[in-house]
Amino acid sequence: MKKIMMMLVVMSLSTAAFAAQLAQSEHAKKTLEIYTRIVSVETSKNLGNVPEVANYLADELRAAGFPEADVEVVPLGETAALIARYRGDGSSAKAPILLLAHMDVVEANEQDWERRPFELTQDDTYFYARGSLDNKFGVAQLTSTFIRLRKEGFVPNRDLVIVFSGDEESSMTTTRMLAYERGDLAEAEFALNSDSGGGSLTADGKPISYQIQAAEKTYVTWEITVRNPGGHSSRPRPDNAIYDLANAITKIQGHRFPVRWSEMTLAYFRETGKRLGGELGDAMVRFAKNPEDQVASDRLATESAYVGTTRTTCVVTMLQAGHAENALPQSATATVNCRVFPGIPVAEIEAVLRQVVGNDAAEFKQLGEATESPISELRPDVVAAVGKAVHARYPGLNVIAYMSSGGTDGMHFRNAGIPTWAVGSIFMSPSDMFAHGLNERVPIKAFYDALDHWSIILRELASD
Repeated sequence: MKKIMMMLVVMSLSTAAFAAQLAQSEHAKKTLEIYTRIVSVETSKNLGNVPEVANYLADELRAAGFPEADVEVVPLGETAALIARYRGDGSSAKAPILLLAHMDVVEANEQDWERRPFELTQDDTYFYARGSLDNKFGVAQLTSTFIRLRKEGFVPNRDLVIVFSGDEESSMTTTRMLAYERGDLAEAEFALNSDSGGGSLTADGKPISYQIQAAEKTYVTWEITVRNPGGHSSRPRPDNAIYDLANAITKIQGHRFPVRWSEMTLAYFRETGKRLGGELGDAMVRFAKNPEDQVASDRLATESAYVGTTRTTCVVTMLQAGHAENALPQSATATVNCRVFPGIPVAEIEAVLRQVVGNDAAEFKQLGEATESPISELRPDVVAAVGKAVHARYPGLNVIAYMSSGGTDGMHFRNAGIPTWAVGSIFMSPSDMFAHGLNERVPIKAFYDALDHWSIILRELASD
């Protein structure tokens, strides 16, 4: 026993020493430098700051030896996209691979955060900042991987193309431009997306599985508005726009869309549940065996990390009401964001919401066009390359396909006919997921553990 304990101590010290050594590598330092710099630029919508990030990244790539002609910043309105081509020697005669990420972030109210959201800070366990996960993590890791491979003299047998959008969190105008209007990008054989996928860990750091995102739910938003003649606040009336809207919101809150499933989602729950174990894992396995098991589906519905994989979800995200403190409200509006299970028409979801609200006077306005995207069936070479990167960290870990409940740039590339898989480099516990929320964070260990992920995948897919 004493000998075993000494061996464990030595292994622990070796692991710590290796981690410290890794953090001091040139690649680690460059990745952290890029990460720190781009996080410091507030790239939420309507601020016009995305071009600053795009130009900084372009300068870093040019400084690493990428030709001027192969690094392009594409302005579009107040934002921009970045396209950087790592030219191959053409020996494989294969079409390019696109590498996706987005440079913008969702808004952050600094007064609500415990730390400044647009400054990379850390404690003993985490890096903190808006975009530290979504998706400047992917931007930094992909950019630094290109720089690393270039400095190592790697010559791919096909072109590798960085494709960074500038407004994925809002209108996706750059995404649409890149996916539908760039003939040079349309030649790609497939795309790998850094903005989803990745590994799941238990709360104590044990690996559960690695997920390749092969499908996404349909993203659609409505504004629901209730109107009223209003009047003086000293003369309340039985009908009130805010009260009527509040009633509608309560009904939406209480509504649960029916359970849906596909072979992919059932396989995801079956494999994840076996690995996770416990009461939650058991619910996953039972759901995979019989998705009509209401006890199992009700249990999964209480988990924010998994409920979106079982059904369509709609949630109120913003409110606007009234015009003066001493006047009865003349209108009240709720923004309702829905993530629709693939194959379900958006019109059907609106019809359900109208029925749930039960107020014929309520106005429904769909914001933007909903984008439905097909499933990208897994292909062996991609799974093998991702598996090699994953198994370098966690030997033998299951690599499985899943459907993301969130929306990414991938939906438009899939619609453009480019198979797309999200294969993010991070491993973390669902309890650490604060993307779009307060005090967004990334485990420091996960940051350094991810450094080899993309170089392994790209060497596998673009070497003879």
